[in-house]
Amino acid sequence: MKIEAQICSSVIAAVKELYGQDVPAQTVQLQKTKSNFEGNLTLVVFPFLKISKKKPEETAQEIGDMLVKGCAAVSSFNVVKGFLNLNIARSAWIDLLNSIDTDDNFGLKIATDSSPLVMIEYSSPNTNKPLHLGHVRNNLLGWSLARIMEANGNRVVKTNIVNDRGIHICKSMLAWLKWGNGETPQSSGKKGDHLIGDYYVAFDKHYKEQCKQLEAQYKAQGMSDEEAEKKAATEAPLMKEAHEMLVKWEQNDPEVRALWQKMNTWVYAGFNETYDKLGVCFDKIYYESDTYLVGKAKVEEGLKKGIFMREADNSVWADLTDDGLDRKLLLRSDGTSVYMTQDIGTATMRFRDFPIDKMIYVVGNEQNYHFQVLSILLDRLGFKWGKELVHFSYGMVELPNGKMKSREGTVVDADDLIAGMVKEARDTSDELGKFKDMSEEEKREIARIVGLGALKYFILKVDARKNMLFNPEESIDFNGNTGPFIQYTYARIRSIMRKADADSHIALPEKLDGNAPLNEKEIELIQKMNEFETAVAEAGNNYNPAGIANYCYELTKDFNQFYHDYSILSANTEEEKIVRLVIAKNVAKIIKNGMDLLGIEVPERM
Repeated sequence: MKIEAQICSSVIAAVKELYGQDVPAQTVQLQKTKSNFEGNLTLVVFPFLKISKKKPEETAQEIGDMLVKGCAAVSSFNVVKGFLNLNIARSAWIDLLNSIDTDDNFGLKIATDSSPLVMIEYSSPNTNKPLHLGHVRNNLLGWSLARIMEANGNRVVKTNIVNDRGIHICKSMLAWLKWGNGETPQSSGKKGDHLIGDYYVAFDKHYKEQCKQLEAQYKAQGMSDEEAEKKAATEAPLMKEAHEMLVKWEQNDPEVRALWQKMNTWVYAGFNETYDKLGVCFDKIYYESDTYLVGKAKVEEGLKKGIFMREADNSVWADLTDDGLDRKLLLRSDGTSVYMTQDIGTATMRFRDFPIDKMIYVVGNEQNYHFQVLSILLDRLGFKWGKELVHFSYGMVELPNGKMKSREGTVVDADDLIAGMVKEARDTSDELGKFKDMSEEEKREIARIVGLGALKYFILKVDARKNMLFNPEESIDFNGNTGPFIQYTYARIRSIMRKADADSHIALPEKLDGNAPLNEKEIELIQKMNEFETAVAEAGNNYNPAGIANYCYELTKDFNQFYHDYSILSANTEEEKIVRLVIAKNVAKIIKNGMDLLGIEVPERM
């Protein structure tokens, strides 16, 4: 039984014996003792004062006396006002270390067939451009959240909704027809998503030129600047052609549909390359070209049931004024759908495919209102998880030189970013002399692991709700709160363990003796390792990958301080050496498992 569980059980028994009343386990509040007080764990006694009818100090003293007598885990205590500071017996710490050592999945829960099913949507790219830095944050958050929910004992379905229809797609298609000259990914040597993105930028460039010319004409005719700009935006021939193409797409025009399928195929191949580099994947992918029709049908169904209303111009709306919101358009007067309709259709298809218990959408905070409305609408339409859907709302990523704009081609491309991070890791490692005696193949692999680890950790360590500034140079640092610092510590421990394995005089026992020596620093490390379970649970409850990242950093930092203060392989006694090796081995195990929850690999050597 864990130390906290032993103490909790003993406190409940002590309160019953002292004051004659049963108390629920949640009344027993245990926390790590503050560093300026003696003790390992602190019991808050204020919840028991109504029962004891005594002063806080007296109540704490009485409970402390009972714990020393009846709980083997508690060796002594001290009282500070309403707080009972407990010193944990060394044998209890050894028992805890043995427990951690024998559990490869320590801190992680395993799902069963009856576990709740959580669906997590992330990525959601448009097929008119490649993935960029914003998508990188989305994908990394979604993947990590999926791993964390699994580690909390849930079954998880990772899903993606691809925005593969609409005017923005037609812009790229039209530009390719006009200026592409039959160019393909094969003929150009470009990834498909990059190729199509180039034509999206080309459309915008030519469209702006047309608008500029039209604005000048309209101003010459006496229009104001605002009137001229507005009219030019709608009258530009390119935009009219794009809208005509969209209408043909909606009407299943065979030529337009064939071009759409061909160009989307190029994009999907490009996306998959980027997903592979990032180490993310999906269990099920949905496409808006399928879901929007289902959404329209679902809205019509809601209309018949009186959930929605049709206006005189034939548009369909939802009245949300009773919920403190406004009215929401669901179908335009011409019968075409909006994003909300598509999301309703996607939810309908997902619920048919999976018995979802919880739905989590990983989408930026600019869509907060959208998901507030979607939750209400899905609830009205009868989805059991509608009211409790989770919008995992995250902030935007910015760079030192400002924001990104897709239409202008100023985005930070995900592939370029990944390649740059790997190169930065390679260059930094070379400069620091960390690649000695390694083959070229091993150098490349470690540079990949470190570069991606730096990128992922830098993004995931920040509270997802906040906007963040991504600085590639800061992320590749082998000191401080960075991915490479944690990875290097793991590799250092693995090096220690390899040396121990090669020493025929060292043999780790299956179980440490309860009288094995422990100093205070070692106890602190065992206690910190024990907190991994709580860190995983809190990250799942709060949808917070940053909690895992910061736990891994704190554990790594504590180990490095211990390693600085104490030798492991050259310990004074064989008993000390064995204990320290067991501690080191399990610190490495927890670092590896924790970083895995972030989608970060750890190298065996660096």
